[in-house]
Amino acid sequence: MARGKHQRRARRGSVATVVTAVLVIAGGVAWAGVRFSHTGATGDASTSSTSTTVAGPVWTAPLTGLPDPSGISRTRPAVVVKVENTPDALPQYGVEKADVVYEEIVNGGITRLAAVYNSHAAAWVGPVRSVRPTDTQIVWPIGGVFAYSGGAEYAIRSISSAPVTMVDETHAGLAMVRWASRYAPHNLFANGLKLYGFHGRPVPPRPLFTYRADGDPVAGHPATMVRVSFPSIYPVTWRWNATTATWDRYLFGKLDVTGTHAVESPNNVVVMYVNYVNGIGTMSSYANLLGTGKAVIFTAGHQIVGTWSHSSKSAPITYQTAKGPIALTPGQTWVELLNLGVALSVR
Repeated sequence: MARGKHQRRARRGSVATVVTAVLVIAGGVAWAGVRFSHTGATGDASTSSTSTTVAGPVWTAPLTGLPDPSGISRTRPAVVVKVENTPDALPQYGVEKADVVYEEIVNGGITRLAAVYNSHAAAWVGPVRSVRPTDTQIVWPIGGVFAYSGGAEYAIRSISSAPVTMVDETHAGLAMVRWASRYAPHNLFANGLKLYGFHGRPVPPRPLFTYRADGDPVAGHPATMVRVSFPSIYPVTWRWNATTATWDRYLFGKLDVTGTHAVESPNNVVVMYVNYVNGIGTMSSYANLLGTGKAVIFTAGHQIVGTWSHSSKSAPITYQTAKGPIALTPGQTWVELLNLGVALSVR
């Protein structure tokens, strides 16, 4: 899955097909929010003695908006893995394979990732770490399987209320192993393919974003860099890479490269300004993802300023401007859950 000198995934492109609130019925499966592309796939139609090849629908992966000719993304749920994001965790594994990645603040200003998979399965994902109440709000509209190392009682109670199949280290079997080459607690890794075997629901997951179609203009203003000022040592810088048409991620002052030598470089970066609430009787905080707030979206070398809205915990978050829904570039999306009052540095 290499791309240019950074060995990018081949799935990152700009072929878009998802349009929110379109109802499609194909192959006997009804789905709201996905429009099928009719390019690149063929099927045989025998209506006379002459065999005619006709174009057939190509399934669109719900969490990336990219064509999925294999249709694998329609046969399985989402899998969400909680991933450590400290210097001791680097290099991380498998994050580049995720369809969507959420970055959240946990105790002490440390950030962690919730990596969401559907169209791909990473051989190994991790290091896997513990659950936080923010994760409950992230996964509620997604469902599927939630994989984590464990957690405090209050956090376990929180994720237990979500419509997910919970998989922790104790019950994962061969789906999670500790690597001898690293030291605990930074050595727990999950087998992405085996996690699909825990049979989460729904299958497939619902789309989370609206995407631009090929040829559609890009809204907003040109941007080449954004610094997301998470607390302490955890600010993240994203730089637009015109060669790959993706956003290169810089963490701890260096280009973020995974354990398989892939640069973390998604197609979209979504910054959501959220209120972090201190947990009663705990040392951690969690993000309140219900309500509305400011959103700044970086896509196709542009910045779009709008709002996010989440009126029901079971519904996907929506992003829009006064002109309507904000359309992303098909491919991987990172969602940065930034605390209120922090300024973005954009260039």
